[in-house]
Amino acid sequence: MNRKEIVARIKNEKIVAILRTKSQNDVPQLVKIVLETGVDVLEITSNTPGYLEEITNARALYPNKIIGVGTAINVKIAEQAIAAGAQFLVTPNTNVDVVALSHKYDVPVLMGAMTSSEVCVASENGADVVKLFPAGAMGLQYFKALKAPLDHIEYFAVGGINPNNVGDWFKAGASGIGYGCVVNDAKTGKIDFEASKKLSVDFVNQAKSN
Repeated sequence: MNRKEIVARIKNEKIVAILRTKSQNDVPQLVKIVLETGVDVLEITSNTPGYLEEITNARALYPNKIIGVGTAINVKIAEQAIAAGAQFLVTPNTNVDVVALSHKYDVPVLMGAMTSSEVCVASENGADVVKLFPAGAMGLQYFKALKAPLDHIEYFAVGGINPNNVGDWFKAGASGIGYGCVVNDAKTGKIDFEASKKLSVDFVNQAKSN
């Protein structure tokens, strides 16, 4: 798929699962359970150990899914991730050099932005989607105020989005959302795979109903 086709698929799916974990050993199982819930777009963050290898593996195992890299804060990470097979890039920051590099390889970017200035810089430099981050910390009222003069831009809200408030973000005008798909047990701190699976099921259902 080319860049435009991938962007269209991401916008159609409305949700991006964000996989961030401290152990590479947990990644294959997490990828499997999340994608089996019906999630079609998943990013593996660059601060996950072995993320490049896991992107390559996920692309091979799940050719019908869209696998990207998250936390692509600079050109070096972007270039390495694209070489590993990342089909899209997500950033928490506004770095126009990442857009230029990615588009050179026909790879889309969901670019992080928080202020109106950052949103405009991202959009004017070709970001395929503007990722409002951290959305939850800023709140719905902030998003509505930001979107009012900049309603020609499509936004994915990321950070602090959960199944209980995701509907509110869609109603406020978000085209999509990103959510952390890894749930840790409150007592042990270890990954709760069943809870992680349920979380993704909940988000898939919300995306279908909004």
